[in-house]
Order: sequence, then C-alpha cells, then structure tokens
Amino acid sequence: MKFLQSSFIMALLTCAHFISNAQAVTVSSPDEQIKVTIENTQKLSYSVDFNGREIINTSPLGFELKNEEDMTGNFTIQKQQTESVKETWKPVVKSKHAIVENNYNELTLELKEQSGSARRMDLIVRTYNDGIAFRYKLYRSEKIGNREITCEKTGFNIPGDPKSWIVEYGGYSTSNEAEYFERKLSYLTEQSIAGLPVLMDYGNNCWVAITEANIDNYAAFYIGTNGQTDELTTKLVPIPGEPENGVKVRFDDEICTPWRVVMIGETPGTLIESEIIQNLNEPCQIEDPSWIEPGKSAWDHWWSGEVKMEMPVIKEYIDFASEMGWKYMLVDWQWYGPFNSQEADITKWAPQLDMPEIISYAASKNVKIILWLYSTDVNRNSAYKEAFPLYHKWGVAGIKIDFMDRDDQQMVNWYHDIIRCAAANQLLVDFHGAYKPDGIIRTYPNMITREGVMGNEYYKFSDKMSPEHNVKLAFTRMLLGQMDYTPGGFLNVTREDFQQKTPTVVWNTRAAELAKFVIYESPLTVVCDHPKNILDQPGSDFLKVVPTVWDDTHFIGGYPGDYIALARQNAETWYIGVLNNSQAKEIVVKLDFIPKGTYEIEFWADSKKSDEIPTELVQKTQFVKSGDSINLKLAKNGGYVAIIKAK
Repeated sequence: MKFLQSSFIMALLTCAHFISNAQAVTVSSPDEQIKVTIENTQKLSYSVDFNGREIINTSPLGFELKNEEDMTGNFTIQKQQTESVKETWKPVVKSKHAIVENNYNELTLELKEQSGSARRMDLIVRTYNDGIAFRYKLYRSEKIGNREITCEKTGFNIPGDPKSWIVEYGGYSTSNEAEYFERKLSYLTEQSIAGLPVLMDYGNNCWVAITEANIDNYAAFYIGTNGQTDELTTKLVPIPGEPENGVKVRFDDEICTPWRVVMIGETPGTLIESEIIQNLNEPCQIEDPSWIEPGKSAWDHWWSGEVKMEMPVIKEYIDFASEMGWKYMLVDWQWYGPFNSQEADITKWAPQLDMPEIISYAASKNVKIILWLYSTDVNRNSAYKEAFPLYHKWGVAGIKIDFMDRDDQQMVNWYHDIIRCAAANQLLVDFHGAYKPDGIIRTYPNMITREGVMGNEYYKFSDKMSPEHNVKLAFTRMLLGQMDYTPGGFLNVTREDFQQKTPTVVWNTRAAELAKFVIYESPLTVVCDHPKNILDQPGSDFLKVVPTVWDDTHFIGGYPGDYIALARQNAETWYIGVLNNSQAKEIVVKLDFIPKGTYEIEFWADSKKSDEIPTELVQKTQFVKSGDSINLKLAKNGGYVAIIKAK
C-alpha cells in the first residue's frame, strides 16, 4: 500500500517547511529522529541531524563542469514538492527480508540560477528511519551536445574525528578487493581513494556509513578530502583516458546522479539489517522472473588444485553438487580454451570438452551449469549478443564474468548492458573483479551476486585473510549487499600452520567457516573446496541444508573486528551464525527474536581442542525456549552455527 501526499497537506508541514524566506528547507524521517536541512543561500548546502545531534555539518552541493561556470549556488527555488511514501514490496531474491518496508519522506527542489545561463538543477532528498539519501537531476544546456562533469562538489563535513573503518585502493582501476582498517577519520587525505562504504562510530549510540545506490549512466565515487579542509569529498572515477581533474561524466540529455546515501543507526546492527540500498532502486523490470533460482554452487578445480579443465573433473564436481543437494556447478576459466586473446571464442568449448554432454549429465543429476567468462572476450565484437542466446539454447543457467576492475561511467553502462541481455536470455549473472553492489538486484534480480570483496581465494596467495578481516566484512562491505566471498574452505589450520599453498588451507576453525554461510549475504553462494575435502567431513551436513536467501535478518551482537553474531530466518526455521576474531572469548546469545514456544536447536560449535585442531566440531541437539540465553565459548579464530526449529 502506498500513500502520496502533496506539499500543501498540513500533516507534512513538520517534515518540510520554509525558514528565512524559503532559503532553508527541512525534511524529517517518518519517526522524526533524522532531519536533513537544505540551505539555499549564496552556496547550496545540506546538513544532517540524528536524535538532536548534528552528524553532518553544513556541507557543499553542486558541480563543476567543463567550459561552464560552477553550479554550486545562486539558485532560486522554482518549485518545492514533498511526498510521503509508506509501502511494502516483495523481493524476487530475498537477500535479507521476504517483505521490505519502504517508508520515507521526500523533498524535491526545482532550482534555477538567478543569473548567467539560468541553468536548472533538481535536488531530491529522501529521509528514512535508518538513513538519508539525495540525488541531483541535471538538464540539457543551451549548447547542443554533451555537457561534461569534471567534479561533483558533494561533501561530507563530519564533526569531530570519529573512529572509522576505511578501505583504500590506491587508484580507480580496482577490483575492490582489500582490507578495511580501523582508523581515525582524519587518516584520509586529498590523495586518498577510499572505497565505500566508509563506516564511522560516533560514540554514544550513533553509527554512520556513507555509500551510494542506483548507479546508472554515471561514474561511481570514492572518498578523500578536498585538500583545503578536512571535509570529505566525492571523488568521481574519471572517464578512461581522462586525468584526475578531467571529465568524469558526459551527458547530452537529462541525467540523474546515483543516490548519495548516509546510513544511520544507534547500533551497527541497524545498518546490517537496513534495506535502504535496495529501496533506492527501481522495482523489478523482468516481466516473469520465476526462472531466477538462488542456491549453492560447486566450483571446479581452481581453488583446491591446479586448473584441470577435463571432463572427469567437471563430472566429479557435478556429482559433488548433486550429492550435496546444490543447484549449480560453476565451470571456471579455460572451458573455451585460451582467454583474453583475439583467438578466444566464447561460443565454442575447448576441444577436450563436450559442453552438450556436460549440461546433459548435470541435468540428469538435477544440477545446472554456470560458465566463467573473461570480460574482454565478452565485449570483443559484441560477442555476448551472440553468446547469451546460445547459452540459453544450450541450457546454461548463468554466467560469471571476471576482470572488469573499473567503475567509470563507461563500465557502469556496460554492466547494465550485460545484465539486461542476460535477463533477456534467462541467465544469472555473477560479476568478479567487480565494483560494489548498489541495489540493482531489486531491479534486475538475475544480477544475483558479485565479488568486490577480499574473499576466500586470498588464502591461496596472501597472508591478509585474518579472522579480524572476516568479521569486519559483515560491518562494512556487506552493508551494500551481495558478496561472492566463496566460503567453504575445509582445510582449516591454526595461524602457526597457515601458509600459502595448493591445495588451499584456511586460517580459522571449521565452525567459523560454517558461520560464513549464515553471515555473508549471497543468494548464489559458490562453495570453494574440493569434493574430497567436504564430503562426509564434520560440518558437511550443515552445508546440505543451510539456505542462501532469508525471510528475516536479526543482529544479535558484535563489533567490527571483534565478533559478529547474526540470526536469519528461512520459512519457519532460524539459523544463527557467529564469527570470532583471533582472541578466544565468551558471548551470550539471547533468543528473543523467535516467537514464544519451545524449540529444538541443533548446533555446530568449537570444541575444547579447536584452538589446536581447528577441524574439530562439537555437534549437539537440545531444547530451548524463546527468551533463553545461550552462553557460547568461542575459540580463537572460531565460530558457531545453529538451526532452530519449532518442537
């Protein structure tokens, strides 16, 4: 149900009102705890207040454009419109919730310069109970042809110097695969190219994260300072070939920027549970999305051994997926022979393979095939336009496209082209070497997962994969949505025994590895390890039953880098996942999220020996009641998972 109310209705006068001759306008969240004030004076600016506390001081808005005067102020408000929306919608792919509440107040200001070219610009602001978002709309200029944005002036003037979690990529050509570090916000400089989200703990029950949503025909942005003050600024990705101060976005018609999003809550759990990113995207554009099926996938020999693109190996993994009850098997690189070359042909399989037999054999085992592709091979001569219909004809279920490593305007538009073409041919999409999620899974739910995360594959060639990193991911990268971390490493070792090698070992306990399947959000969950390492091993029974989509998500407790405890519901069953850092500890899990009654709880936990023997699990079943508390002893690098069902 959706309610729309125009600006003259008295009920909304508290949400949007004029101050000082209409030069300042305030819009509040439905619960009135968050307020955004737009000031239209000589310079256009905004500020944000949460629970009576200013969390973003007066900050600039506007643009610099090539061969034009800056658009940063000197506007008149031509029209002001407010709208209140209270609705629910059902996602095709239930990443966090089966029913999503979309409840916000919106303010639209139609602005026009008072002098000069009298250019127009709209500013649209939304306030939710868990954050705010705003975007711009720009119009054609007097001159026929492209307008060119060289700088978006959107700033974030953060009071004080809050504790922050920051990831730096060192450049705009990035796969978004790096560590978040706990820093003071003042760590950022003019040279910083920090990825999103930037998470901040203001203290006194105030958590804030900056990110963006609904990126379309525009460059993604990163965070640094403006070089003049400590104010954070929007650093748009240049168009390829342009310098840092060059053109970022070209447009010759009306254009809307992505939403600039500030997630806000009293706890980090509010941000984890939030659906603001999806809410800022358009409803599903696929007329009949019934073919989109979440699930788990086996993944061939890259992780646990050298690549063996051979029929027996592929069938071994298909058999593995079938025995585990998983929907998919991912055939990774080299299935079409040499890649990233002029000779690469994504419509033909390598001579040692028989793709029709692979797909037929998989179908006989109730398994579907996903195919890996190199991005340049997909793009060369628009090969995907021939390949995608062919894959659909073969019976392929999805594609994994790798090594884009960009999020400039051109690449963003390429993503959209690929996603739409894949949807037209009933193909799931998993992007690797990818930029961050922006909520497009609501609009195109075939865009079912993506990488853009330093995930399990880094155990193979890096020492960076600490338990602290894995915990921090739940509070940072995962705020934005789906992440193809590829969990499931069953060769668990201690920190002392860890080394980069093949087959790949992981530095954590078995219980911690299981917990990733509950905590990390990925409706298509690709499992990384070899069949022989998982089948009939402790914890493999959990991987047979844990789902990949959720009707509800509940934050139990934790802190970035310390531990994370989440509960997720699928149908009538609840699943608990806990990930610990490298320090053993005890925590309490309160079962206040389940309805009244008695329940059976089956759990897989660290044993007393897990510190020395990380593969060892304690598996038990007992009975609990709603409201009970469970005392957990977490091993260092440890974890815990549980399944709760009504008795």
